[in-house]
Amino acid sequence: MPQLSITAIRAGVRKDLLLFFSDRRSVIVSFVVPIAIASFFGALFGGAGQRPARTRIAIAVVDHDSSAISRSVVAGATRDSMLTASALPESLARDAVRRGKTIVAIVIPRGFGNAAGAAFLSGEQQPVVDILYDPSHSMEVAVVRGLLAQHIMEAVSAQTYGRISVPFTTRETAVTTGANATYNSYAHSFAGMAIQFLLFAMANMGVEMLLERQRGLWKRLRSAPVSKLTLLSSKAVSGALISLLILFVSFAFAMIVFRVHIQGSLIGFLGVAVACAAMASTFGLLVASLGNTPATARGVTSFAVLIMVMLGGAWVPSFIFPDWLQRATTVLPVRWAVDGLDAMTWRGLGAAAAITPMLVLLGFAAAFGGLAAARFRWEES
Repeated sequence: MPQLSITAIRAGVRKDLLLFFSDRRSVIVSFVVPIAIASFFGALFGGAGQRPARTRIAIAVVDHDSSAISRSVVAGATRDSMLTASALPESLARDAVRRGKTIVAIVIPRGFGNAAGAAFLSGEQQPVVDILYDPSHSMEVAVVRGLLAQHIMEAVSAQTYGRISVPFTTRETAVTTGANATYNSYAHSFAGMAIQFLLFAMANMGVEMLLERQRGLWKRLRSAPVSKLTLLSSKAVSGALISLLILFVSFAFAMIVFRVHIQGSLIGFLGVAVACAAMASTFGLLVASLGNTPATARGVTSFAVLIMVMLGGAWVPSFIFPDWLQRATTVLPVRWAVDGLDAMTWRGLGAAAAITPMLVLLGFAAAFGGLAAARFRWEES
């Protein structure tokens, strides 16, 4: 029956914390780097409670027709709030797209006005408008195509029946739990980056444990005697404390500098944070128990962490993923960690919304810890 020594656990935790804070590189990577990256991502996706500034799509328009209809299309594109349109000769337009100076070039052919008017009435012999685009911006092509269709329909209908406009307008309202709960992209970015770097910190803890085994430290601890349960427990506690510190420092910075607020339940936020810390800490134990050598473990775990945070919605919100990928990523602990922290911050949900993420994260922690204990080896094989 393994013995659990509270005194030995306290000594181990104290030693791990002192070693962590004595390593300047670890402190910088764990605290400064996630704050810097999270600040960048937060600004990129909209900032603090503000609607993201709409970026206009740069297009070039080549009018070979110069008819009333084609000129009306060009004028409509020039006035469009989603476009920055420039009239250019075709050679210059192609070169601008080729060099990445312009995303899309629209080429209106000769005879377009007459052909478009006839096609509008008969539906036959539709003129072809060439759309030249930068392949690295293929997503914008659909937007330009839709706006172009709108301006052509307005121009052609105006010549045929008189001015016809779109018969409706829209009103956009952001829906949250209340008037005071506004979206703050920094809340999501700091949650994602903090989780990413606490996982890296705990993976590094696992690698350090492998180095200790390689140097024979574990064998000496066993002769102390220190039980396997005591060693793993001390590492789990110290790792959880470091993970919590990374989360709290990151969010404290976000609250002070970027006005991030816990708009939901404070108790729920603390519960999700503790569950995140337990999951990350036991992940580090799993690295130490499954790794053969420090070098191999470092490479494999770095790849594993990057995959988890990328697919778990730590870099960009998971709701922009395809439906099948959103369902698939629920098997990743990072997805539950990010969603739980989002729910307690900018979504402004109550404590009940934190229960499922907490239970899932604690389930991962139990699985990681149990597997680590089962595969733990005092000496290298």
